[in-house]
Amino acid sequence: MTATTDRLDTRAVTTAPGRRPRSGPPRTGGWIARRGLLYATLVVLLLVFVFPLLWALSGSFKRRGDIFATPPSLIPNPATGENYTNLLATQPFWAWFGISVGTALIATVVSVFVCAMAGYGFAKFRFRGKRVLFAVMFSSLSVPFAVILVPLFILVVKSGLTNPWFSLVVPWVAPAFGIFMMQQFIVQAIPDELIEAARIDGNSEFGTFRRVVLPLLRPSLGALAVWSFLQSYNSFQWPLVLLSDSSQYTLPLGLNAIFASENRSYDLVLAGAVLASVPTILVFLLLRKQLLDGLTAGAVKG
Repeated sequence: MTATTDRLDTRAVTTAPGRRPRSGPPRTGGWIARRGLLYATLVVLLLVFVFPLLWALSGSFKRRGDIFATPPSLIPNPATGENYTNLLATQPFWAWFGISVGTALIATVVSVFVCAMAGYGFAKFRFRGKRVLFAVMFSSLSVPFAVILVPLFILVVKSGLTNPWFSLVVPWVAPAFGIFMMQQFIVQAIPDELIEAARIDGNSEFGTFRRVVLPLLRPSLGALAVWSFLQSYNSFQWPLVLLSDSSQYTLPLGLNAIFASENRSYDLVLAGAVLASVPTILVFLLLRKQLLDGLTAGAVKG
C-alpha cells in the first residue's frame, strides 16, 4: 500500500502544472551580471533611437523660441499646435505628402512584382549567360547611387519621362538588392519538384509563378515591400536632381527647402518631420509580421 501511494505521489508531482524543471545555465552571479549588462545595452540603444523621435515630437508642439531654450525640456510648456497650422497654411505640404506616398506605393508594387519575377528566373531557369548576368546584377550592389545619378537623369530626360509620377519611380523599378533577396529565398524555400509538379498539372510558366511561387513568397514579399517603400519614400538625391517646381517636391525635399530658407523655421520642420513619419510607422505596423518572417525565413531554411 505504501509503495503504491509513493508511486502515485511521484506521478502527481511530475505531472503537476507549473512544476517544469529549470533548464539552462545556473543563475550565478556572473550570469546575472551578464544579463544585466545585456539589458542595459539594449536600453541605451533604445534611447539612442527613440530619443530623437521624442525630441522632434516635443519640439513640434513648442514655440520657435522655446525649442532651443536653456535648460532644455522634453515636455512643451506651453504646448501649442500653431506649428502644424502654420505649416499647412504656408506650405504645400499635402501636395508633397501625396507625391511622396503615391510614388512610393507605385514603386513598391512595381518593384515587388519585378523583383519576384526576376528572382524566380535566376533561381529556377537555365539560360545562356545566366551566371554573367547575375554577377553583373550582384556587383551593382557595390556601386553608390551617386555614381549613376547623372546618367540616369540624362536617360530619363531623353526618354521624355519627366512627369514626377513616372520619373520618381524609375530608380526603384528593379533594385538589385530586391532581385538578389528574392532569388535567395526562392532557392531555399521552393523545391524544384514543386515547380515540376505544377508544370505537369498543365500550368504555364506565368501560371506556375502566380499560383505556386507567389503564395510561398508572401513573407519575403512583405519584407521587400517595406524596404522598397522606405527607399522611395525617403529618397532625397534623386528628387533633388530631378524636380525644380516646389509644388512637385517630395517630403524630404520640401522639408529641406523649409530648413534652407532664411528664417531657419525649425518649428515648421519639426512639425513636418512628425507628419512625414506617420506613413513609415503605419507601414511597419501593418507589415511587421511579414517583415520579421521574411528576415528570419532564410536563416530558418538554411
